[in-house]
Amino acid sequence: MSEAMPKAMTEGALSKEKKLSSLFAFKSFIYLLLARVISHFGDSIDAIAYSWMVYKLTGSEIMMGTLFALNYVPGILLNFFSGALVDRWSKRKVLLVTYSLRGSLVIFTALLYWLGWLLPWHLYVITLFIATIECFSYPAEMALVPNLLPKEKLLSANSISTSATRTAELAGLAIAGGIIAFLGISGAILINGITFFAATTLIVFIRTHEEKTASPDKNESTEPQSFFKDVKIGLKFLASNRLIITIVIAAAYVNLCLAPYNVLTPVYVAEILKSGPQGLSMLGIGLISGMIVSSLWISRKGSKFKKCQLILIGYMMLGLSYALLYLPTLVHINSIYLAIIITFCMGLSVSLVSTPSSTYFMETVPKELLGRVGAIYGMVCTIAVPIGGSLAGILGGWIKVDILFLIFGLLMILPFFYLLSQKSFRQI
Repeated sequence: MSEAMPKAMTEGALSKEKKLSSLFAFKSFIYLLLARVISHFGDSIDAIAYSWMVYKLTGSEIMMGTLFALNYVPGILLNFFSGALVDRWSKRKVLLVTYSLRGSLVIFTALLYWLGWLLPWHLYVITLFIATIECFSYPAEMALVPNLLPKEKLLSANSISTSATRTAELAGLAIAGGIIAFLGISGAILINGITFFAATTLIVFIRTHEEKTASPDKNESTEPQSFFKDVKIGLKFLASNRLIITIVIAAAYVNLCLAPYNVLTPVYVAEILKSGPQGLSMLGIGLISGMIVSSLWISRKGSKFKKCQLILIGYMMLGLSYALLYLPTLVHINSIYLAIIITFCMGLSVSLVSTPSSTYFMETVPKELLGRVGAIYGMVCTIAVPIGGSLAGILGGWIKVDILFLIFGLLMILPFFYLLSQKSFRQI
């Protein structure tokens, strides 16, 4: 929407420039941001290559569903404890180790596929290892950000970080089809592995004075009793904040509903849209483009709205656009372009939900508890994902994928009404 007056446009541009330039004063945050941008760029290329590799290697909806579900099992089992450990360790060192390990495993996968040695059971083992590593990297990254920035910079930083990483993903998706055509699937996956080591180099330059409030006594911090006490403190804080629990329940439900899309998009592209890796890449571009536009809008205008308003609009839009993925079945002409428009709308919705939610979380949870509470948050939030992934794989065997998208999209609208009925939620 254009501004009515040139003066307003100038003031808006200066305001946005001021927000960006003020963040550049925090060099360690910029290093973390660049590391995330590079790794997300590689991940977006890998997402297309890996999904297509699994589809071609297995050809089984059930196996695709179980692989997707397995990716979240370590989080459910380990996040309860990994967050407490991350709160005790240097977040910077945790990221150095996890980024390096992920890069090594991705490169190993590319090598196996290039040599023709990759078997379906290898995918299960590698997926399990990478998912386990992410149990430590996610809470470390979340807990590190508030240590690099003052509280009043978090909303702007989160929205700009989302915009930057989504732009990197968009660039990766745009060239993924060409890279696969030129270098093959193994070459595309190899690029992702290299980007993790590039990101690791940037993490080396991060400097932060991390608080050690979780366990001031170094000897005590190694005792199992102290460790479980830290976990209990995190649980106690989470249990005392019913609003966070409300947001988590809604997020877990949405993750369950999104499982068919996350698992069966390659099938949707091949069978409904009659396309290949390029079509999969184009849908990803539509989704990421929507996230970028939404994130940029939030960074500029988001502070004028309540967080609850942004989240509610996001949930309603996400459910409706998800359900509309059924339309290409009815409109056979240029169905791929219609699907891209719909995924763009889904992308708009995702940022409207995720950015205000994560900002509220960072503003509410004390810094010394962010690692463990964030990990517990992630565990509960994703506990529905393996259930949904397995369910999607089973249902995909006897229900057409476009009909699944329609059903689960309509079901996804329910959190809008649930959250709207919560008085505490309407206050944020």
